[in-house]
Amino acid sequence: MPDSTKPLIKITNLSKTFTVSKNIFGQATKKLRAVSGINLDIIAGEILCVVGESGCGKSTLARLVLNLIKPDSGSVEFMGQNIFSLKAKDLIQARQNMQMVFQNPFSSLDPRYKIFDTIAEPLKIHRKNLTKAEIQKKVFELLKEVELDESIADKYPHQCSGGQNQRVSIARALALDPKFIIADEAVSALDVSIQYKILELFKRIQKEKNISFLFIAHNLGVVKQIADRVAVMYLGEIVELGRTKDVFEKPLHPYTKALISSAPVPDPHQRDRPKFFLQGELPKPTEIPSGCAFHSRCPIVQEKCLTAGPALEAKSPDHLASCFFV
Repeated sequence: MPDSTKPLIKITNLSKTFTVSKNIFGQATKKLRAVSGINLDIIAGEILCVVGESGCGKSTLARLVLNLIKPDSGSVEFMGQNIFSLKAKDLIQARQNMQMVFQNPFSSLDPRYKIFDTIAEPLKIHRKNLTKAEIQKKVFELLKEVELDESIADKYPHQCSGGQNQRVSIARALALDPKFIIADEAVSALDVSIQYKILELFKRIQKEKNISFLFIAHNLGVVKQIADRVAVMYLGEIVELGRTKDVFEKPLHPYTKALISSAPVPDPHQRDRPKFFLQGELPKPTEIPSGCAFHSRCPIVQEKCLTAGPALEAKSPDHLASCFFV
């Protein structure tokens, strides 16, 4: 487990809403709450997985952390600097240490670029002192790093498989030797057999280069395999946070219990485990219930939950949950 005394990224009270509709005067009449009051540290050298249903705010959180969109409130400190207060030149410098691997490798790679040019592009932009020979050497080293043959450098993305293209995306992200990578559903578009190999590649890179990962996923099997810690999101809020083993073996929040209960179990001897089912439908992000946002689906809801929103608090060492009745 990485050193918990060294947070690389510190997220404080981060919130973001989007305007869905406006009146004739241009005033917002309906807003969508994507992220609400997120407090989270990402430790140097760890893989932190954010998990939750589609629409819970995972990708918005990722875009906020990279300053691709501005928050309504809150801050993201990267290596001690609030990225939202950086000037353009300083932000460009900071982003060399913050990279992203996207969900679909076919749409995230330029189809007009050969694989060599795709990986070389960040080097040409940010390492202008490198010669052509040095860039070529670096590109071939990166291909070897992600377990691809040098011959692929002369191909276009459409001539490669999904797994090969995702490895190219990882090589491009590694080109500038970053300290932090966001992987947004980075294996969900791949076949299951390829997913395992890509996950093993991420874990090897983490250990060898001490890179921190924010890994966004909805597949609990993927999360259990790769994560050091897990943050569970529901309607823009983190409802549980803890070490992977603790979250999977002793889930605290009712929503986490329901997610784990609904996941397929490969071991037939464990299929008779107790089930934990949710009530009702997922509320619209534009119509979030008062009090605890989860109360409309919670099987243990009580009157207090209808009016008061529980804070994310430690219920045991290094294990937090936002529920009054854990």
